[in-house]
Amino acid sequence: MARLLKRGLEEEGHAVDVAVDGPEGLWFATENSYAAIVLDVMLPGFDGYELCRRLRADGDWTPVLMLTARDAVGDRVRGLDAGADDYLVKPFSLLELGARLRALARRDDRARPAVLSVGDLRLDPAAKRAWRGKTELQLSPKEFVLLELFLRHPGTVLTRSQILEAAWDFAYDGTSNVVDQYVTYLRRKIDVPFDRHDIETVRGMGYRLRLAEPE
Repeated sequence: MARLLKRGLEEEGHAVDVAVDGPEGLWFATENSYAAIVLDVMLPGFDGYELCRRLRADGDWTPVLMLTARDAVGDRVRGLDAGADDYLVKPFSLLELGARLRALARRDDRARPAVLSVGDLRLDPAAKRAWRGKTELQLSPKEFVLLELFLRHPGTVLTRSQILEAAWDFAYDGTSNVVDQYVTYLRRKIDVPFDRHDIETVRGMGYRLRLAEPE
Protein backbone atom coordinates (compact mmCIF):
# COMPACT_ATOMS: atom_id res chain seq x y z
CA MET A 1 0.00 0.00 0.00
CA ALA A 2 2.86 2.36 0.81
CA ARG A 3 4.31 1.86 -2.69
CA LEU A 4 0.93 2.57 -4.29
CA LEU A 5 0.41 5.71 -2.23
CA LYS A 6 3.93 6.92 -3.02
CA ARG A 7 3.41 6.42 -6.74
CA GLY A 8 -0.03 8.06 -6.70
CA LEU A 9 1.16 11.12 -4.76
CA GLU A 10 4.27 11.47 -6.92
CA GLU A 11 2.08 11.45 -10.03
CA GLU A 12 0.39 14.53 -8.56
CA GLY A 13 3.81 16.17 -8.22
CA HIS A 14 4.51 15.58 -4.53
CA ALA A 15 7.90 14.57 -3.13
CA VAL A 16 7.32 11.49 -0.96
CA ASP A 17 9.48 9.59 1.54
CA VAL A 18 8.35 6.19 2.86
CA ALA A 19 9.27 4.86 6.31
CA VAL A 20 8.83 1.12 6.94
CA ASP A 21 8.41 1.23 10.73
CA GLY A 22 7.80 3.53 13.70
CA PRO A 23 11.44 4.34 14.54
CA GLU A 24 12.30 5.13 10.92
CA GLY A 25 9.17 7.28 10.62
CA LEU A 26 10.14 9.22 13.73
CA TRP A 27 13.65 9.76 12.37
CA PHE A 28 12.33 10.97 8.99
CA ALA A 29 9.88 13.35 10.67
CA THR A 30 12.51 14.87 12.96
CA GLU A 31 15.22 15.18 10.30
CA ASN A 32 13.07 16.64 7.49
CA SER A 33 10.47 19.35 7.08
CA TYR A 34 7.24 17.98 5.58
CA ALA A 35 4.03 19.67 4.46
CA ALA A 36 2.08 16.72 5.88
CA ILE A 37 2.56 13.20 7.27
CA VAL A 38 0.41 10.23 6.23
CA LEU A 39 0.66 7.87 9.18
CA ASP A 40 -0.53 4.25 9.25
CA VAL A 41 -1.63 3.07 12.69
CA MET A 42 -0.29 -0.47 12.23
CA LEU A 43 3.49 0.05 12.14
CA PRO A 44 6.26 -2.31 13.32
CA GLY A 45 8.53 -1.06 16.11
CA PHE A 46 5.89 1.16 17.64
CA ASP A 47 2.50 2.07 16.22
CA GLY A 48 1.25 5.26 14.63
CA TYR A 49 -0.41 6.45 17.83
CA GLU A 50 2.92 6.34 19.66
CA LEU A 51 4.77 8.00 16.77
CA CYS A 52 2.25 10.83 16.69
CA ARG A 53 2.43 11.28 20.47
CA ARG A 54 6.24 11.52 20.35
CA LEU A 55 6.14 14.12 17.58
CA ARG A 56 3.66 16.28 19.47
CA ALA A 57 5.61 15.90 22.71
CA ASP A 58 8.69 17.20 20.87
CA GLY A 59 6.75 20.23 19.63
CA ASP A 60 6.45 19.00 16.03
CA TRP A 61 3.04 20.11 14.73
CA THR A 62 3.34 18.97 11.13
CA PRO A 63 -0.21 18.05 10.00
CA VAL A 64 -0.81 14.30 10.49
CA LEU A 65 -3.37 12.22 8.61
CA MET A 66 -3.81 8.79 10.22
CA LEU A 67 -4.74 5.69 8.20
CA THR A 68 -6.31 2.62 9.74
CA ALA A 69 -8.51 -0.35 8.89
CA ARG A 70 -10.32 0.16 12.18
CA ASP A 71 -13.48 2.22 12.03
CA ALA A 72 -14.61 2.08 15.65
CA VAL A 73 -15.27 5.43 17.28
CA GLY A 74 -12.81 4.59 20.05
CA ASP A 75 -9.96 4.10 17.56
CA ARG A 76 -10.71 7.43 15.89
CA VAL A 77 -10.78 9.17 19.26
CA ARG A 78 -7.49 7.53 20.24
CA GLY A 79 -5.83 8.83 17.08
CA LEU A 80 -7.12 12.35 17.55
CA ASP A 81 -6.13 12.30 21.22
CA ALA A 82 -2.61 11.31 20.18
CA GLY A 83 -2.44 14.56 18.20
CA ALA A 84 -3.55 13.55 14.71
CA ASP A 85 -5.30 16.23 12.65
CA ASP A 86 -7.47 13.93 10.54
CA TYR A 87 -8.41 10.28 10.21
CA LEU A 88 -9.02 8.16 7.09
CA VAL A 89 -10.38 4.61 7.23
CA LYS A 90 -9.25 1.99 4.72
CA PRO A 91 -10.21 1.38 2.00
CA PHE A 92 -10.13 4.91 0.60
CA SER A 93 -9.59 6.59 -2.75
CA LEU A 94 -6.46 8.51 -3.74
CA LEU A 95 -8.73 11.41 -4.68
CA GLU A 96 -10.04 11.61 -1.12
CA LEU A 97 -6.54 11.27 0.33
CA GLY A 98 -5.33 14.11 -1.90
CA ALA A 99 -8.24 16.34 -0.89
CA ARG A 100 -7.65 15.65 2.82
CA LEU A 101 -3.94 16.46 2.47
CA ARG A 102 -4.66 19.74 0.69
CA ALA A 103 -7.08 20.68 3.45
CA LEU A 104 -4.50 19.87 6.13
CA ALA A 105 -1.81 21.89 4.37
CA ARG A 106 -4.05 24.94 4.60
CA ARG A 107 -4.52 24.57 8.37
CA ASP A 108 -1.63 26.61 9.67
CA ASP A 109 -0.89 30.20 10.61
CA ARG A 110 0.46 31.22 7.22
CA ALA A 111 -1.77 32.90 4.71
CA ARG A 112 -2.54 30.44 1.91
CA PRO A 113 -4.57 32.22 -0.76
CA ALA A 114 -6.83 30.05 -2.90
CA VAL A 115 -5.03 31.30 -6.02
CA LEU A 116 -1.36 32.30 -6.03
CA SER A 117 -0.39 35.17 -8.31
CA VAL A 118 2.62 37.26 -9.22
CA GLY A 119 2.14 39.73 -12.04
CA ASP A 120 0.10 37.97 -14.73
CA LEU A 121 1.11 34.50 -13.51
CA ARG A 122 -1.65 32.71 -11.59
CA LEU A 123 -1.87 29.22 -10.11
CA ASP A 124 -4.72 27.38 -8.42
CA PRO A 125 -3.20 24.63 -6.21
CA ALA A 126 -6.49 22.81 -5.60
CA ALA A 127 -7.65 22.77 -9.23
CA LYS A 128 -4.11 22.08 -10.53
CA ARG A 129 -4.38 24.85 -13.12
CA ALA A 130 -2.11 27.75 -14.01
CA TRP A 131 -2.29 30.73 -16.34
CA ARG A 132 -0.10 33.41 -17.91
CA GLY A 133 -2.55 36.26 -18.42
CA LYS A 134 -5.59 34.69 -20.09
CA THR A 135 -3.62 31.73 -21.47
CA GLU A 136 -3.88 28.48 -19.52
CA LEU A 137 -0.50 26.76 -19.14
CA GLN A 138 -0.11 23.05 -19.86
CA LEU A 139 2.31 21.90 -17.17
CA SER A 140 3.52 18.47 -16.09
CA PRO A 141 2.96 17.60 -12.40
CA LYS A 142 6.59 18.40 -11.53
CA GLU A 143 6.55 21.66 -13.50
CA PHE A 144 3.38 22.62 -11.64
CA VAL A 145 5.01 21.96 -8.27
CA LEU A 146 8.06 23.98 -9.31
CA LEU A 147 5.96 26.94 -10.42
CA GLU A 148 3.95 26.76 -7.18
CA LEU A 149 7.21 26.85 -5.21
CA PHE A 150 8.37 29.99 -7.05
CA LEU A 151 4.97 31.66 -6.62
CA ARG A 152 5.02 30.99 -2.87
CA HIS A 153 8.45 32.67 -2.62
CA PRO A 154 8.45 35.55 -5.15
CA GLY A 155 11.61 37.61 -5.23
CA THR A 156 13.44 35.06 -3.06
CA VAL A 157 16.51 33.24 -4.30
CA LEU A 158 15.91 29.49 -4.03
CA THR A 159 19.02 27.34 -4.03
CA ARG A 160 19.12 24.07 -5.94
CA SER A 161 19.18 22.20 -2.64
CA GLN A 162 16.06 24.02 -1.44
CA ILE A 163 14.26 23.23 -4.68
CA LEU A 164 15.32 19.58 -4.54
CA GLU A 165 14.10 19.26 -0.96
CA ALA A 166 10.75 20.87 -1.75
CA ALA A 167 9.98 19.30 -5.12
CA TRP A 168 11.80 15.97 -5.11
CA ASP A 169 13.19 13.90 -2.24
CA PHE A 170 16.56 13.52 -0.57
CA ALA A 171 17.49 10.57 -2.82
CA TYR A 172 18.85 13.18 -5.25
CA ASP A 173 22.36 14.37 -4.40
CA GLY A 174 23.68 17.88 -4.75
CA THR A 175 25.39 17.15 -8.07
CA SER A 176 22.13 16.31 -9.85
CA ASN A 177 21.18 18.66 -12.70
CA VAL A 178 17.48 17.76 -12.47
CA VAL A 179 16.66 21.23 -11.08
CA ASP A 180 18.34 23.00 -14.01
CA GLN A 181 16.55 20.72 -16.47
CA TYR A 182 13.13 21.40 -15.00
CA VAL A 183 13.72 25.14 -14.70
CA THR A 184 14.51 25.05 -18.43
CA TYR A 185 11.31 23.10 -19.12
CA LEU A 186 9.29 25.58 -17.05
CA ARG A 187 10.83 28.59 -18.79
CA ARG A 188 9.86 27.12 -22.17
CA LYS A 189 6.23 27.14 -21.05
CA ILE A 190 5.81 30.28 -18.93
CA ASP A 191 8.48 32.66 -20.27
CA VAL A 192 9.65 31.90 -23.81
CA PRO A 193 6.23 31.87 -25.58
CA PHE A 194 5.37 35.20 -23.95
CA ASP A 195 8.77 36.87 -24.52
CA ARG A 196 9.29 37.10 -20.76
CA HIS A 197 12.25 36.41 -18.47
CA ASP A 198 10.61 36.11 -15.06
CA ILE A 199 12.56 33.08 -13.81
CA GLU A 200 16.01 34.52 -13.24
CA THR A 201 19.28 32.66 -12.75
CA VAL A 202 21.27 34.00 -9.82
CA ARG A 203 24.79 32.93 -10.64
CA GLY A 204 26.38 30.69 -8.03
CA MET A 205 23.22 30.63 -5.92
CA GLY A 206 20.08 29.35 -7.64
CA TYR A 207 16.90 30.74 -9.18
CA ARG A 208 14.41 33.51 -8.43
CA LEU A 209 10.96 34.45 -9.68
CA ARG A 210 11.19 38.12 -10.53
CA LEU A 211 8.68 40.31 -8.73
CA ALA A 212 6.27 42.15 -10.97
CA GLU A 213 7.24 45.77 -11.50
CA PRO A 214 4.67 48.28 -10.20
CA GLU A 215 2.58 49.82 -12.92
